[in-house]
Amino acid sequence: METENQTVISKFILLGLSDDADLQPLLIGLFLSMYLVCVTGNLLIILAIISESNLHTPMYFFLSNLSFTDICFTSTIVPKMLVNIQKQNKGITYEGCLTQMYFFMIFAGLDNLLLTVMAYDRFVAICHPLHYTVIMNPHLCGLLLLLSWLICLTYSLLQSLMVLRVSFCKETEIPHFFCELAQILKLACSDTLVNDIVLYFVTGLLGVIPLTGILFSYSRIIFSIMGISSSGGKYKAFSTCGSHLSVVTLFYGAGLGVYLTSGTAHPSRKGSIASVMYTVVTPMLNPFIYSLRNRDMKGALRRLFTRGTYSQ
Repeated sequence: METENQTVISKFILLGLSDDADLQPLLIGLFLSMYLVCVTGNLLIILAIISESNLHTPMYFFLSNLSFTDICFTSTIVPKMLVNIQKQNKGITYEGCLTQMYFFMIFAGLDNLLLTVMAYDRFVAICHPLHYTVIMNPHLCGLLLLLSWLICLTYSLLQSLMVLRVSFCKETEIPHFFCELAQILKLACSDTLVNDIVLYFVTGLLGVIPLTGILFSYSRIIFSIMGISSSGGKYKAFSTCGSHLSVVTLFYGAGLGVYLTSGTAHPSRKGSIASVMYTVVTPMLNPFIYSLRNRDMKGALRRLFTRGTYSQ
């Protein structure tokens, strides 16, 4: 096994979603629109939470961080893809590819861990309402956020450093619209056994453990809600976690689609479509899910727009 980086290539080729020249203007318009909606929507969520003192609670603290993460997550991928389509140039430098891969893993991991923390927050709020403010204190919230960042930064740095030891013998084509670790490793001409083991082991841990935590939290939440006698009380309890459950379903559903398609020996366009759901559509829909089903958030956004109108 070679331990030195003997990379002799200067760039990768991102094949993108389609080779049809007639579809390129449509793809630019579609992804530019989705990107602008995603950034604007998540930015409005952050501004609304900051401007409203009654939203300075653990649930909205984590929601604002999720919105920030979604902006960064999408910005890691979409702008480069739009530039490549507009310039009709599918190339990305070796350094640029590794940088994109590094930040993609950070923000994908943060999305995952923040959704887990938010599930725990809903579990405490519904199952232990009298102790909620004591348990979910600012110190614990900050600690959970810091721990999520440290885990993602460490994992991403480890994977990126391990890619540096891999050799690529010629200019290679990635059957995707961004640099994904699993696809990059398939293009190596040196032994990637250690990389593959670390990739699937750590990814499995970061996928299974958070998902198990979410499922456990919601099993206890459902059990507690079933014990509420009034139908109004049950509806109110379900409504507080309905938005989060919708986002979790979208995130893990799309992530499962990406995982199943990336495991094939010859990736197809279906894998790229699943990745679009995972990297663009889900972050774009999150603000709508959290605002349309949340009375406090709708009120905060309404007041934010009102202040903006009067300031002009």
